[in-house]
Amino acid sequence: MKITLPDGSVREYESGVSALDVAESISPRLKKAVLAAEIDGERCDAFAPIEHDCSLKLLTFADEDGRWTLRHTGSHVLAQAVKKLFPNAKLAIGPAIDNGFYYDFDVEEPFTPDDLALIEKEMAKIVEAKLPLERFELPRGEAIRYMEKLNEPYKVELIRDLPEDAVISFYRQGDFVDLCAGPHVEDTGRVRHFKLMSIAGAYWRGSEKNKMLQRIYGTAFEKRQDLDEYIARIEEAKKRDHRRIGRELGLFTIMDEGPGFPFFLPKGMVLRNTLVDYWREVHKRYGYVEISTPVILNRQLWERSGHWYHYKDNMYTTLIDDEDFAIKPMNCPGGMLVYKSEPHSYRDLPLRMGELGLVHRHELSGALHGLFRVRCFTQDDAHIFMTWEQMKDEIKNVAKLFDEVYTLFGLKYTIELSTMPENHMGDIKDWEFATETLKAAITEMGKDFIINEGDGAFYGPKLDFHLQDCLGRTWQCGTIQLDMQLPERFELEYMGADGLKHRPVMIHRVVFGSIERFIGVIVEHFAGAFPTWLAPVQVKVMAMTDRTAEQTKEVAARLEAMGLRIDTDLRNEKIGFKIREAQVQKIPYMLIIGDKEVENDVVAVRSRKNGDLGTMSLDAFASAIVEEAKTRSAEQLLVKE
Repeated sequence: MKITLPDGSVREYESGVSALDVAESISPRLKKAVLAAEIDGERCDAFAPIEHDCSLKLLTFADEDGRWTLRHTGSHVLAQAVKKLFPNAKLAIGPAIDNGFYYDFDVEEPFTPDDLALIEKEMAKIVEAKLPLERFELPRGEAIRYMEKLNEPYKVELIRDLPEDAVISFYRQGDFVDLCAGPHVEDTGRVRHFKLMSIAGAYWRGSEKNKMLQRIYGTAFEKRQDLDEYIARIEEAKKRDHRRIGRELGLFTIMDEGPGFPFFLPKGMVLRNTLVDYWREVHKRYGYVEISTPVILNRQLWERSGHWYHYKDNMYTTLIDDEDFAIKPMNCPGGMLVYKSEPHSYRDLPLRMGELGLVHRHELSGALHGLFRVRCFTQDDAHIFMTWEQMKDEIKNVAKLFDEVYTLFGLKYTIELSTMPENHMGDIKDWEFATETLKAAITEMGKDFIINEGDGAFYGPKLDFHLQDCLGRTWQCGTIQLDMQLPERFELEYMGADGLKHRPVMIHRVVFGSIERFIGVIVEHFAGAFPTWLAPVQVKVMAMTDRTAEQTKEVAARLEAMGLRIDTDLRNEKIGFKIREAQVQKIPYMLIIGDKEVENDVVAVRSRKNGDLGTMSLDAFASAIVEEAKTRSAEQLLVKE
C-alpha cells in the first residue's frame, strides 16, 4: 500500500497501518505530536486503520484541525465526568470551538462554580486513566434504540433527523459512549492540559422555543505553558470587559425595560459624539457627503430589496394606515432611494454617500452581549456609486481611509477576501472582474490578504477587515462589499459620456461596523483608559482645601473655555482620596489647587500614566493638553522634566 505525504514523497506500508504508525516510522517524536490525520482530504482518527493507497497529512496542535480534534475529545471527557457525577444529566451536543470546546446538558438544577471544580477533578481522573477512544457504527434504527436504552432523548432526536440509510458513528471511552462523527485523539490521556472556563444557558438547537440547557465551556492545550498564558489572557479580558467598565465609568447601561437596546449615559454620549465628530471629519476629507434616511419604510421597498423575503424574521414590523411597514435592519435601500431622487451624470461619479443610520435587528435573547450584540445600533454606512472603471481607485480610497482610522486607535488588522458563493446572482464575468479588482487594489497598496473561498455575499465579493486588539483578540468591523445587484433591482442609472444611460456599480462599506460595537471594542482595547482626545473627562481639577475652591472653579472655567472637557472636585475630602477616585475613573490628567499653587500662580499636575509631574503654569499645561487632544495623540505628552 502506497501513502503519499505532503512533501510529495511516497512510502509503502502494509494494509491496516494507522497514521500514528506512519508518524512513528518517520519519528517517534512526531508520533507523540500527532492528534489526527487527513486522508485524501478527509479529516479522520489518527488511530484508524488505512486500507488503501492514499495521500496522508499528519495533523498536530499547530494545525487548526489538530487543535479541533484535541478539544473535541476534551468535550467528551467533560461529558463523561458530568455523567459520572450527575447520572440523570441528559447529553445534548459538545463541539470544539475557537480556543476551546463546550458541552450542553439538560440537568435538574443549574451548575454552580463548585460543581465545575468537582467536574474538573473527575475529568483529571479520566485523563489519568488514558482511556482509549474506540469508534463503532450502527444502522440508523439500531442507533436510535441504543440511545433510547441509554435514555438520551436529545441524541435520539439528532439521529432521527439523519437519512434512513445513514450509518451512525459512536465513540466509546471506558464505560462512556457518545454519538459523534469524530475524529478524536487516541486516548483521554492526550487531554492533559485543560481548564473549565464558565457556565452559560443555551437553548436546545438555538431556538427560544426549545428548552434552556446548561452549557459548560472549557479549553485544552498541548502544553501547560500555553494553557496558563491563555488563562492569563482570559483573566485580563475579564478585567477589560466593556460591560463592567462601561458601568464603572458611567458610559452606558442596558436595562430590563429594553433588553438589547443600550442606554448611553452623559459620559458615554461624550465618547460617542467624539467618535462621530472624528468620523465626520475624516469622511469629509475623503470626499463623502452625509445623508440620513428614515427609520421606517414600507413593505414594497423591502420586497424590492429582497429583505422582506430573506430577512423578515430579523425585522421589526408595524402597521401604518393598514399598510405594512418595517423598521430598517440596514441602510442600503434608503441609500438607493436617495440616489434615485435626482438624475445623475458620469460627471457626478464616484458619488460617496455616508450615513450614521440607526438600524434594528431582532436577535435571540441568549445571543445578546453588552454592546457587541444588540438589537439596535448605529451603522456608519457609506454607499459609493461609480463606474466599473472607477472601481479599483475607489477600493483603494476606502482601504486608505480604513488604515488611517484603525492606525489612530492602535488596532492592527488583517484583510480577508471572500469570493463568489454558490448561490450568487449576476454574470460570472462581472464576478471575476470585481474579484480581480479587489485583489489588485489591495496588492497595489502593499497589503496582504487571505482568501475565504465562496463566502462572498450573493450580490458581490467583499473584503473584511479583522481588527486585533492589545490582547490579540480579533474583531470583524470594517467591510468593503461590491454590489452588482441592488443597482439592478432599483434600476439605478447615470447618463454616460456617450449620451446613453448606464447602470452604476456600488460599494457598501462600514469602518466602525457599528458605533456601539466599536465603542465596546475600544473600551476593552484601552481598558477604559482612553487617550486624552477620546476621554469623556480630560482633566479633573481638585481643590486641596475649602480655601482654594474659588480658584479651582476659575481654573476649570479657563480650561473649559479652551475647549477641554473638565470636571471639578470641591468636596471636603482628603486630596489622596480624590486622586485615587480620579485614577479609578481613568481620567488622563488631574490638577491639584492648594494654598502654595494659588500663591505661586501655578497648578500641581498629575498624569494617569506618568504620575506626579510637579507644578507648572496653567497656560503651559493647557497648551500641552490642547495640542495632545488636537493631534489625537495616543500617548500622554506631558512628562516630568
